[in-house]
Parts: sequence; structure tokens; C-alpha cells
Amino acid sequence: MMDYPLLLKSILYRAVTVFPDKEIVSRDYSGVFRYTYRDLQQRVCRLANALAALGVKPGERVASFAWNHHRHLELYFAVPCSQRILHTVNIRLFREQLIYTINHAEDLVVFVDEDLAPVMADIASELKTVRHYVVMTDKPELPDLGLPNALHYETLLAGASPEFSFPEFDEKTPAIISYTSATTGDPKGVVYTHRGLFLHCLACLAGELGVDEDDVTMPIVPMFHVNAWGRPYVDTWAGCKQVYPGARPTPEVLCDLITNERVTFSAGVPTVWMGVLQHVLSHPGQYDFSHVRYLMSGGSALPASLTQAYQEKLGVRLYQGYGQTETSPVTFINVPKSKYKDLQGPELYRLRAKTGLLLPCLEMRVVNADGKEVAHDGKEMGELLLRGPWIIDEYYKLPEKSQEAFVDGWFRTGDIATVDPDGYLQVVDRTRDLIKSGGEWISSVDLENAIMGHPAVAEAAVIAIQHPKWQERPLACVALKPEFRGRVTKEELLAYLSDRVAKWWLPDDVIFIDEVPKTSVGKFSKKTLREQYEQGQLTS
Repeated sequence: MMDYPLLLKSILYRAVTVFPDKEIVSRDYSGVFRYTYRDLQQRVCRLANALAALGVKPGERVASFAWNHHRHLELYFAVPCSQRILHTVNIRLFREQLIYTINHAEDLVVFVDEDLAPVMADIASELKTVRHYVVMTDKPELPDLGLPNALHYETLLAGASPEFSFPEFDEKTPAIISYTSATTGDPKGVVYTHRGLFLHCLACLAGELGVDEDDVTMPIVPMFHVNAWGRPYVDTWAGCKQVYPGARPTPEVLCDLITNERVTFSAGVPTVWMGVLQHVLSHPGQYDFSHVRYLMSGGSALPASLTQAYQEKLGVRLYQGYGQTETSPVTFINVPKSKYKDLQGPELYRLRAKTGLLLPCLEMRVVNADGKEVAHDGKEMGELLLRGPWIIDEYYKLPEKSQEAFVDGWFRTGDIATVDPDGYLQVVDRTRDLIKSGGEWISSVDLENAIMGHPAVAEAAVIAIQHPKWQERPLACVALKPEFRGRVTKEELLAYLSDRVAKWWLPDDVIFIDEVPKTSVGKFSKKTLREQYEQGQLTS
């Protein structure tokens, strides 16, 4: 058979060859922008030529500092397909982390959204390798944003040729670099190769939860975070109509786009889906979700109560996926096996809340403290280890961190999980978030999900606090829905939990807060809650 390299250019080639007139919709600053895959390819070629004119050589890094929109999609193809490396910078990193990651990656050009330019202008003097800033805006003239060597994106493309011959090279060539969100220490760089991303796409296209050209997809998960879970490549390959929600999308914006563009699939973190649900229910009759085939949730555990609410109130299936920055990212997707097609009620929602089934091409182990695999009984817990063609083999320029992350060639996820007899994985906690009380483990995730089943609760996070007798005990931090604030007591919540979890799992205290603090990618920040508790900021 042919020795044919697995390169990302093949994805764009199929889209423009088979679906040239399929639409891409992007919420821009002054309205909604629409064009086709044919238009996308021409602009990608112009951008690849523009990069060459800026002196960016193959193998050098180009950064994006942007929301989800069509210009960002163009970068996703033009940079790696021209043998350069795209660094998708997380716009929600702290100032010091932004400086660190851009300097560590040695980015030469930064493509920045107009509304994010002030952030980049503030740190420009501390960026050692950046030569140009390209401002992505729909304004005809470049605004004065205080950026040195600033260029106008549209002007740059207009001056470049729409003809470009994408080169062939080794499929293990780096395509994208992404940095972890760094809950501890500096962010760590993860390099994705063309081969890894190519195979990741194929696996995500397979099965019931794959997409095809009938679908209208809208990635809400940020393109600056782990490739928007691979959606720009997966959806382009399938020839979907793609919808990008643009800068600072609110639940209202998302609901409008789902309704008006007739979105069939979307992906986001649980906090996004909580906000969307609340907005729809508070505006009865205004939105139409009847065309939604399914929605995907990831980034943190999906509460069974949330998937139940989507099914029973909106008639929409909400499933869970799982992955990490180090795994490109998707490794598990919760798909119902044929034997469970007729499940209904609580059993159905408990199944949907499981982490999911392993994707093709990957291998997993769940091991105890002695390194032995746990029984697949849905009860015995251990750390999840992974290996496969899109799993990290080292951190970028961090050999010591790389050694710590692996054992016998397997990547250590740091997640504690169980596996049931059907092969469904259930992540029960991060290793640092498990609560050890009296020699027994309490899953903060399971406890949070139980609390969020209460109809008055909007968000809940559980952290461990020190205890003189039991070593650690759970503390529940609960944000009530606005209409229930001041009306629900700690005693009521504990009574609700009393027949849903083991007695010794019941939190020692419940603290009511306005909202649970979030990480840069929308996950609950238990680190922040622990710091607030230690500083005496969390009190009953």
C-alpha cells in the first residue's frame, strides 16, 4: 500500500472537494458572517502565503489569542498545513502565565482578536520573540490598540495570493501546541502531531455520536482550549455546516444561534449547559431545540440531574465525554450500548452521567496503589492510565515533568476511576480532590452530583477540610438558584442527601456562596475554594 502521510491538509481537501458550497457561519463583531468551504480554502491559502511573507519558517510557532470564529478556523488550517506550528493561547490565563507560555513556545507572530488586544498590549514589552501582532477585526481600518508592529488581518490576506501548494512532510511533524491550564505550577506544553490529530478525528467520527454533512455543529468549548475538543477538524472533515459563536457568547447568544441556525450538535462544559438550560426555561416558547440531535458535555463531571433536565424539559440528549490536554483531548465518550437502548428514568440518567467508553485505537489501565489493575466491578477505584496514538509522550521542553507523568510507557492521568463490567469508565475524582475520611475514600464528584440533584441548587463543589479524628471531612460549597436564595437551609440539603449517599459521606457543613469559582476553561476551581477556606473567607 502507498506510504501516504496522515496530514491535516487532507481534511481541508475533502471538505472543499466534496462540500465546496457548505456554509460556515461566524458571529463577528458587527454581525453574522457567512461563507463556504470554497471561500475558506482560498483564505487559508492567502494566510499561508502571508505567513511566508512575514518570515515565518517551517517549524516555527505562530500564536492565536482569540475566540471561536472563522478567522481562528483559518489559522487552524493555514498554520499547520504549511508546516508551521499553531500555539493556541488560553485567553483566560493569568498575566504571568501568558508571558511564560508565549516565551516558552517562542512564538514569532501573535494573531489577536480586537477586543483582546489590550491584554496583549499590556504584556508586549515582556514577550521576547514576538515580531508582529496581527489584529483580527471586521473594521476596515486597523484600530489604534497600542500594539507594536501591528498588522490588519484582512489587509494582510488581501495582499496575499489565493494560490498555495501545501507541502508534504512527515506525519509526526508537530501541528499544534497547547498548554495545560496549570492548577499548580507553570502551564505545561503539549505538542500535537498531524498523525495524532488525524487519527483522533477518525475515532471521533465513528459510531452513533459521530457527525456527517447533515449536521449543523457549534463548538462552544473554546478553540484556545485543546483544539475545541477537535471539532474544527472533525466537523470540517465531515462537511458539516459549522456555526461559531464569536466573542463572549452569552446563554442568550447561544440559544439564538441554536434556534436560528438549526444546530444539531454542540459541545461545551457543564456550566455552559446549566446557563443555557436556565435561559431557555426562563423564556418559554422563545427557543426551538427540536432539531438538536444531541449535545456533548465535558471538562468536568456531568450531573445526572442536568442530563435528566435536558431530556425531560427540552427533549434533548445530553451526553458526557472525557479527555485532557495531554490526550488531544477526547479518549472516552458515553454512548449507550444496544442492550441499554430501552433504558428510561433514573437508570438512563445514571448511565448517561458515566464518563463513557474508550475510543478506538486507545488502551487503558486502572491501577491501585500497588500498580495492579482493579476489578471491573464498578466499585474498586484506581488511577486511570492511557496509551495510544494521540496520547502525549512528553511535555514540551520539560524532561523532569515528563518523567513524573509516565509509568512503564503509560500516561498517568491523575484521575481516579472505576470500570464496570460493561467497560463504562466512571471518573470519581482527581487524585488531589479525593477525600480520605477515617481510612475510607469519599468521591467529591459523586457528592457534588448528588447535591446538584436538588431543584434549588445551581452549582455545588465539595472540598476536603482537615479533621482531628477522621483526617479529612467533606465541606459543601453551594450556590443556589436566584429564586431560592435565603429560602433553603443547610439542614434541608443534608436531609435531601441522607437517603442518597452513605451517612459517613454527609458533609460536615454546607456553606452558601453566590457562585462556584471557575478555572480558565470553565471547570469548578476547588483550589480557589481551598485557599478561600484556609484564609477564613468561607464561613457558614
